[in-house]
Order: sequence, then C-alpha cells, then structure tokens
Amino acid sequence: MKVLPIRRRAKLTVGRIEHERLVSLVNSMADGVIAVDRNLKIVVYNGAALNVLDLNSTIQGKSLVSVFHPISQHNYPVDVEQYVKNVKASKIDRDLRLKYTDGSFVNLFISVTPVYRGFAKGGQDGYVLVVRDISKEKSLEEERDEFISVISHELRTPIAIAEGNISNAQFVADKTADITEVKKSLAQAHDQVLFLSAMVNDLSMLSRAERGKLTVDIEQINIKDLINSLISDYRPQAESKSLLLTADIGDDVNSLNSSKLYVHEILQNFITNALKYTHEGSITVRADIKDKGMLFQVTDTGIGISHGDQEKLFHKFFRSEDYRTRSTGGTGLGLYVTKKLASLLHAEITVESKLNHGSTFSIYIPNTN
Repeated sequence: MKVLPIRRRAKLTVGRIEHERLVSLVNSMADGVIAVDRNLKIVVYNGAALNVLDLNSTIQGKSLVSVFHPISQHNYPVDVEQYVKNVKASKIDRDLRLKYTDGSFVNLFISVTPVYRGFAKGGQDGYVLVVRDISKEKSLEEERDEFISVISHELRTPIAIAEGNISNAQFVADKTADITEVKKSLAQAHDQVLFLSAMVNDLSMLSRAERGKLTVDIEQINIKDLINSLISDYRPQAESKSLLLTADIGDDVNSLNSSKLYVHEILQNFITNALKYTHEGSITVRADIKDKGMLFQVTDTGIGISHGDQEKLFHKFFRSEDYRTRSTGGTGLGLYVTKKLASLLHAEITVESKLNHGSTFSIYIPNTN
C-alpha cells in the first residue's frame, strides 16, 4: 500500500475541506447555482438548481447541454453550448424560459460568469450559472405594463369627449345662446365625468384590495331601500337606452347583516355591466332570502357571454374579444374588484349566460353576526 507524503496528504485534506465548504455555501443559496468546466460538464450544483430545472436526480458529471433546455420568448430552442461559451464577461439574461414536462412554462433569470484560474484568459477553467424562476416578477411587470396601457387608453376617450362637449357648450353660449344645445353638451360631458368617477372608484378599491387594506364594517342593511335606491340612480340611464329597469324583491325580504358599502358596490357593478351590454329589453334586480343569507340576482336581455369568456370574467383586465364588448369602454377591473369584495363577505358568485340571450349574475351573501 502506497503511503502519500505528509505534505501531499495535508494538501488533499485542505482541498477536500475547501470543496466541502464550497458545496455547503452553494447549497445554502436560494438561487440555483451550476458550476461547469470548460467542456460544460457539471462540477457543482445545488438543490435550488434542481428545482428550477424540475429534476429530482443527480446531475453531477453530466453535460449542461443534456439537462438545461431553455427556449426564447418566441419558443425557439437555445443553443446552450454557444450561449455559455460565447460569454467573455458576466452576462445577465431575463428573456429565456423553460418548458416543463407538464406543459407549463417558467421565466428565467440567468447569470453566466466565466471562471479563470488566473488573470490571463488562457487560464479559463469553466463557468458559473445562477438561475432563478422569475415568473411571478414577469407576471407583475406584464400586469403593470398592461395596467398603464389600459388606463391611459380608457382615460383618454372620456377626457377628450368631456373637453369637446364643454368647449362646444362654451362656443354655443357665446355665439347663439341656444340653451337647449348647451344643456345637451353639458349632459354629455357630465356622463363622461361620471364614467371617470366610476373608474377612479374601481382603481381606488382595487389598490386597497391588492394591499389588503379593505376592512369589513358590518351593519344592518335594509335591502328594499338599498335596491330601490340603486334602481332610482340608474333608471335615467336605462331610460336613455329605452330599457326597463325594475326590482323584484321577495315579500319576506327585510334586512341583511353585512357591509352596506360592499353590497352596494357589488350590485352596482352588476347593474352597470348589464346597462352597458344590453341594447334592448330589460334588466331586473332580484332579492330573495336563501338559507341564512340573501340571494341577489341581476338579469338582463343583453348580448350574453360565451362559455369561454365566462371562465375569465373575474380576471384582472379581462375584456372579451367580442366586437360588441370592445365597442364599449371599460378597464376590465369592475368584476375583478367585485370578486375581491365577495371574498371578503364570504359570498358566492355564479354566472349564467348564453350568447344573444342575456345573462344572470347571482351572488349569495350570508348574514354576518
């Protein structure tokens, strides 16, 4: 048996200790780390890297190319060998993705850094890759960009219409003093201001809901008074479109213990949606006692909602591709906010609809003690 010299044995021991320290350090990192040699053979990696790669077996000694298969944002496969070996200095990339075996995708943060033995480039030893799943960050960025795009577009139209009508009213007042025309222009401007007010209300409610700042103040709500007040508020808008807006309240309906503000907001959103997408016929607001709470329904004879769109109705910023929906303004936030409020009230929302045959939005709100 060959015995190694003491110095060499000590050197090997120190090297082993340093390697164990390195492995321990890498494993303690939250980001995935993969160290490869000049031929892209994996030398060191950690558990976080396996999570990102969606693997559950060792990749020690395997080629990086065999286990790492990123794709571009346009779904083209990336040549990993060229991608890594072309890096001469640290490189950061946030535009690649991975597709898992179940068909899902994750967005990646990738940092590639060459490792050199010394200062000379000829001493290159390999590369260190840091990988992280940034799908949530990407989603938030996309939501932010879409939010800015949607809001800027939706604000532009009512502001332009309101400004135009006010300018027209001023012009008519100065030139002809036709009070009828002035009133008409001011009424149209007022409608746009109300639209802006509703949008600001949605945005304010959304902001508080997203930050968890909404609180539920329970009080006894007189349901008949609440619904009749809503009917009174929106009847002029319904009549302007020759629509019949009515209430159908059960004889035994009296009061409900819940948040008056949120119940009002939910029913208001249902009614304004019905008014927006109903061009002829009627809208009915119903209330009936059910179990230990109240069942509210808003039924219209409007354009209806396709089965595919019904599944996305309460998603943030969702707007149907139906041209009849696109022809009306809206941020796609009203029903999303409604869903948030319903959750706070422990309420259940259901939708029944058929294209060209109207819709019924129902919500069961339990009594809260």
